[in-house]
Amino acid sequence: MKLYITTSLLFISLLAEAQINSLRINPNIVLPIDSIESKALITSLNDFLLAAQKPNEDNKFIFEHEKIETFIQLDEINGIEKSGKFKDDYFYKPYLTNIVLLKDYTYLIQLSYIGINENTALLRASFEFIAHKTSNSFTFSSPLLKNTKNWKTKKVGNNIFHYKNTINNDKVNEFCKLTSAFDRKLKSTNRIIDYYCCDNLIELEKLIGVEYKADYNGRRESVWSSSYGNRKLIVFGNNNSNFDVFDPHDLFHDRLSLVIPRSKVNKPVDEGCAYLYGGSWGQSWKEIFKAFKEQIANNKSIDWTDIKENPVTFKTGNYTNPADYIVNALLVKKIEKEKGFSGVWELLNVGPFEKGNEKYYQTLEKLTGITKANYNKNIWELIKKEK
Repeated sequence: MKLYITTSLLFISLLAEAQINSLRINPNIVLPIDSIESKALITSLNDFLLAAQKPNEDNKFIFEHEKIETFIQLDEINGIEKSGKFKDDYFYKPYLTNIVLLKDYTYLIQLSYIGINENTALLRASFEFIAHKTSNSFTFSSPLLKNTKNWKTKKVGNNIFHYKNTINNDKVNEFCKLTSAFDRKLKSTNRIIDYYCCDNLIELEKLIGVEYKADYNGRRESVWSSSYGNRKLIVFGNNNSNFDVFDPHDLFHDRLSLVIPRSKVNKPVDEGCAYLYGGSWGQSWKEIFKAFKEQIANNKSIDWTDIKENPVTFKTGNYTNPADYIVNALLVKKIEKEKGFSGVWELLNVGPFEKGNEKYYQTLEKLTGITKANYNKNIWELIKKEK
């Protein structure tokens, strides 16, 4: 009897949640003429949107051939219903605004997430999807491939660049050369990366099917990405339609994320690698280290053990740099020289930053003999030796 009651309550709870989240359909929407197809489309779309609040890999309503292209869009939908301001997990509801049958017998779906407060409609976001008919239901994809079907492509190794008109071949070759160097360090193979080159964030959003999202009001530039299996997709929305620029610092982070999620690595070590191998904000490692010495390491009373627990920063131009990342860059340089990158890899994998850094210090001692007790002394010696 107790089990029956518990199961019944769970069913009622799930049903209530499904009703809260269910798709709203305006009376003037032109639905498919075939009532069976119309019902299947609406049911599948509703199930797709409910599944979009779960991990992407668990969504069974994604079009099989365009998963990674759809993941990047679904990242923008996950959590879309919640409102911190109104303290309501289901404040924003999905409203179907348009269905259009396309020439290839797919459907263009347009919908918006809207919340109502004191008779005022608050728009959170608007999205476009492509609906693909299966036997008795539909699956859905981002319109990215449809929107870029007339774009050009350039393939260099496992790097595939998608662009509208022209591309900077010299920059592409420089980029791919550095990519190969990072991959050799990381022992990363057979990772396929697609890069889409856009003018700005507005174009980026439209390409992947985000017609509007309140979170990005006033923002002009960004870079978005998604991963699936041995593939990664990166969309540049930072004035880079011709691939004229790239950041070696961010490139290291991107390549590392192909072999291990960044959430699982030690961020200060990860950043130390990126600073050492790629500089930052358009400045080289030497330029950044010079600023670090002039602004931070000129104070001989600094205890680097304390800095690790209580971060301080310094400036390079208009940009802020944590001092501990530079210290980790020096340690990475020392470890790689003495142990090879396998030693750096071991320090990278001590896990996320934690107060006290016990795992970090244990691994550092194993690799270098540097302990928490003599850490400050050894860091000062590394700073003196660096030129």
